[in-house]
Amino acid sequence: MTSSADTRLLEDFLAFTLAGERPAASSGTAPSGVRWTWQGEGVLLLEPARAPTSSVLASAGVHGDETAPIEMLSRLVADIGNGRAPLAARVLVILGNIRAMRAGDRYIDDDLNRLFSGRHTSLRDSREAPRAAELENAALRFFDDAAHPKWHIDMHTAIRASVFEQFALLPHTGEPLARAMFDWLRDARLQAVLLHREKGNTFTHFTAQAAGALACTLELGKVRPFGQNDLARFAASDAALRRLIAGEPAAESAPLRVFTVVAQIDKHSEHFILNVASDVPNFTAFPAGTELARDGDYRYRVSHDEERIVFPNPKVKPGLRAGLMVVDTTDATLESLG
Repeated sequence: MTSSADTRLLEDFLAFTLAGERPAASSGTAPSGVRWTWQGEGVLLLEPARAPTSSVLASAGVHGDETAPIEMLSRLVADIGNGRAPLAARVLVILGNIRAMRAGDRYIDDDLNRLFSGRHTSLRDSREAPRAAELENAALRFFDDAAHPKWHIDMHTAIRASVFEQFALLPHTGEPLARAMFDWLRDARLQAVLLHREKGNTFTHFTAQAAGALACTLELGKVRPFGQNDLARFAASDAALRRLIAGEPAAESAPLRVFTVVAQIDKHSEHFILNVASDVPNFTAFPAGTELARDGDYRYRVSHDEERIVFPNPKVKPGLRAGLMVVDTTDATLESLG
């Protein structure tokens, strides 16, 4: 018999998780016939009745105040449970920084999305460190020995506005870029994609490197409180994710700009100055010679004819990234796809 808690688990996964509830049993079968397994707070495995076509990790809330994709995932869980969203893939749904979600903050002690690939081991007093370890283990268990395609879609929203409101970031692994990923990004109507050139400590870097997943980070608009999001603005990404887990082909082929990281602006001390106004959108362009940052003897000046800044944030802790500088590489990147 299904308990009321089990019903809430599927019907409103977000409310269930924020309330700290636990299901009466750790697994069960949804009305749609989908098998579910609660693997811990904010971690829910959903499996189709038939042999799966792929394994898809769908995550949100790695930053606790980025609420729109959290609400999207909760609604997706409900639709999978009642059969409105067909399921052909194994899906692991993860709500990341639950403590920060409850507080309405980006994080409590440390940015969770900088603690993966083992970096959490150096911050043992951080309240985010145990969660990073939990999510690494959950992802590795999920992807272990999967013989079919492995995907990780990690959904975020940005602190500030953007020239390209919805864009993606692909982690650097040293492997060739996958056409399947670019086809999916076009299907999701992402306006731009940013390519990293160095390995990092984000969740998608971890799953791409450690599990061989096709992984991307999506930025789907601006940070807003729970209940104040217009989810219709993200309908294209939602529909593309639903097609992916249903095993359906892409339906769209929207234009896509590609940018590659050429430099990172780091904050070395509290004397750091970023010469970028707080209302400057992501992907704002600056000409060669522009001094964008200074910190003691350190200066960052634009060295290409044009560079665009992404994620400028002078308020980060010393030692962390205060901005990325990117250049347009659309033609070369798309021509290189196999």
